[in-house]
Amino acid sequence: MRRPGAAGPGGRLLLLLLPRGALLLLLLGVYNALSLEIKVSPKVRAFVGEQALLKCSFRSSSPVTESLLVDWTYRPLTGGQMETIFHYRSVPHPTTAGKFKDRIIWVGNVANGDASIAIQSPELSDNGTFICSVKNPPDVYHNIPQTVLLVTERGLAFQLSSAALLSILVFLPSALVVILLLVRMGRKFRLLKEKGKCGYKKSSIEVSDETRMRKIPTDQSCGKRPKLQH
Repeated sequence: MRRPGAAGPGGRLLLLLLPRGALLLLLLGVYNALSLEIKVSPKVRAFVGEQALLKCSFRSSSPVTESLLVDWTYRPLTGGQMETIFHYRSVPHPTTAGKFKDRIIWVGNVANGDASIAIQSPELSDNGTFICSVKNPPDVYHNIPQTVLLVTERGLAFQLSSAALLSILVFLPSALVVILLLVRMGRKFRLLKEKGKCGYKKSSIEVSDETRMRKIPTDQSCGKRPKLQH
């Protein structure tokens, strides 16, 4: 006979399955909540005065609607609070105040999962961290990737490149001229040396002494065949 309040086999099975079911539902909820994924470039390098592109792409499990929201926030490298510099809902809304006023351009296309912006005339003081946030209800939870913008001067590098190019244009022809002159001087030196060997006229005493010692005709040293005596 079963005691009052005691759970039967079916009840105990239900109690065992309940935590697993709750865990499964929780996992499914987390999966749905994080079904919005955002990708950005971790680091972007730009030059002063030249447009800087900050890419941001997203993928949502829900169709894109007019309720989709895009927010770009910024924090300087020196630290401080995050400030919103761009907002999108159906149409772009760049910031109307602060250092980025009239310098943010919308270059994205939400239909293609693109939420990118561009910064006009970036300055050294623009260096900092940028965060792209996208919400596409019911997908409102996502990862929070960050982009670090590094703006540098191009002038110094350009001047160095110009100086190097100018040096090449000036010294390369001079080096070629020097090489050609050395080659010509070497050829002339060899010719003069050969002429000195074959064209130098010796005295009769030097010729008789040299002939007596070497026992060879004097003309053979210049590459000529000796004359045969009959």
